[in-house]
Amino acid sequence: MTPIDKADAASDTLDGGPRRRRVRTGIPLPLLFPALLGLAFLIVPLIALLVRTPWHSLPEQLTSAEVWQALQLSLVCATAATAVSLVLGVPLAWLLARVEFPGRGLVRVLVTLPLVLPPVVGGVALLMALGRNGVVGQWLDSWFGITLPFTTAGVVVAEAFVAMPFLVISVEGTLRAADPRFEEAAATLGASRFTAFRRVTLPLIAPGIAAGAVLAWARALGEFGATITFAGNFPGRTQTMPLAVYLALQSDPEAAIALSLVLLAVSIAVLAGLRDRWMTAS
Repeated sequence: MTPIDKADAASDTLDGGPRRRRVRTGIPLPLLFPALLGLAFLIVPLIALLVRTPWHSLPEQLTSAEVWQALQLSLVCATAATAVSLVLGVPLAWLLARVEFPGRGLVRVLVTLPLVLPPVVGGVALLMALGRNGVVGQWLDSWFGITLPFTTAGVVVAEAFVAMPFLVISVEGTLRAADPRFEEAAATLGASRFTAFRRVTLPLIAPGIAAGAVLAWARALGEFGATITFAGNFPGRTQTMPLAVYLALQSDPEAAIALSLVLLAVSIAVLAGLRDRWMTAS
């Protein structure tokens, strides 16, 4: 036995057992090259956006009336869509996580369908359901005089349709991870199921609700396809930031870049706020 082996054996004896030795391995080139290529594929467009940003005229671009109008409308509609998602999505997530009923798997598939559905198709579906001649919209129009397409309320509906699944998935996952025995203990003490949900479950799943709300808000803020299909592109009424970027790109590319930079900054802020939930430090 070499002196090094003797030293390792003595150290193992002092520690009370064998230690796991670190094995250093190199990075295989067949994995390293596509990994770097994929990283460049994702980062280079963002760097190009920063490189092409008209920094000299950026303050003027961002302080124009059109930009502030689109930004204000985007923030208001995204916040309203998030509120709708919270009111409807949290109970839906609780239902999927806590209640056994026939067809629950199918309901979960339908709830998450907007995640993979092309946004334009979602907008068409909303038109067929809530349009003036839609399955539900015709009754809203004839009974209550409510018309949703091509209105600010229509923007909120379109954004909530595509954003709510993010909230439902986040909250359902948090509910499944939470210990149901706390709710059962509250029930044994005489609390109703709703009281247990309000006083016990909600505080337990608050971080998951917050994360889901942030994701839903960010998704609503960046929604384009369903919004332009269901609500149109009318400045001051339905033209949100993504729609303003699309319109500006055809006539004023510098304004489009400036608007894109704002959305990029919002996206980075969302990721920074969720770093403790979605990223793990090595």
